[in-house]
Amino acid sequence: MSNDPYAALGVAKTATDAEIKKAYRKIARECHPDLKPDDTRAEEKFKAASAAYDLLKDKDTRARFDRGEIDASGAERPDRQFYREYAEAPGNPYRSGPRHDDFGDTSDIFSEFLRQQAGEGGQYSRSYGQQGFQARGADRRYALEVPFLDAAKGGSTQIQLPDSAPLEVKIPEGVADGQTIRLRGKGTPGMGGGPAGDALVTLSVRPHPVFRRDGDDIVITLPVTLDEAVLGGKIAAPTINGKVSLSIPKGASSGQVLRLRGRGVKSRGRKTHGDQRVELSIVSPSRIDDDLATFMEGWRKDNAYDPRKGMMV
Repeated sequence: MSNDPYAALGVAKTATDAEIKKAYRKIARECHPDLKPDDTRAEEKFKAASAAYDLLKDKDTRARFDRGEIDASGAERPDRQFYREYAEAPGNPYRSGPRHDDFGDTSDIFSEFLRQQAGEGGQYSRSYGQQGFQARGADRRYALEVPFLDAAKGGSTQIQLPDSAPLEVKIPEGVADGQTIRLRGKGTPGMGGGPAGDALVTLSVRPHPVFRRDGDDIVITLPVTLDEAVLGGKIAAPTINGKVSLSIPKGASSGQVLRLRGRGVKSRGRKTHGDQRVELSIVSPSRIDDDLATFMEGWRKDNAYDPRKGMMV
């Protein structure tokens, strides 16, 4: 693991939260083991970036790391006690306790260590025999591609963990591409009866042929006919929750954006949904017949206008 999470993501220490997230997503897209299964260097880069993002995405842990209170793995850094380091240094005539070159009986030292671990000297053998050495299992990392609509609306899917039965994973509503969900206790088993680690599942959202996402907004490009654009009217428009009726104003233009309130995504922590933005695109008929051509020629003679006026240098 890199000692510098900023270097693992390729960002400066002054990077914003958005820059950190963008850097992590870029590495995840380029180096994910599912995309490059035989590239060990890419896998190591992805693991380092994932660990760095887990540390830096939380403002509190990032601030503690920047202050030197925790290391890159999130572990506490011990407070340095310079006076004690000097007082216990070999060769100091005033140091207390036994000298390092005078170990005595090593079994006594080990026994003393166990007594301190147990809390009381007289209870060491019983407590140690009952508790033993315990350690939490390591976390495991996985990748999961989810359909666009499942990410937007929430859903569930099954995954197969190594040495485990199929596991149902709940996809939270509004989950974003690159987001990681934690499955408690589904990582490596602990040692000595210690708790198991977690499974960290990084999600990638499969693109949709109609819908795009911009923050909590859903964006679509909606084709309209020439007569619908000129005359206006109500037409059907798709949303992530089914089709709705959309009013097209008279004289609509390509690129014009209409908004459907509350038809977007509700991400975690929000009480309301985003909107759906509908960008209009005027589509001419696949075949221009003589009647339409004659009509447009006559109309142009009496109603010509220049939408490009003022653009020319």
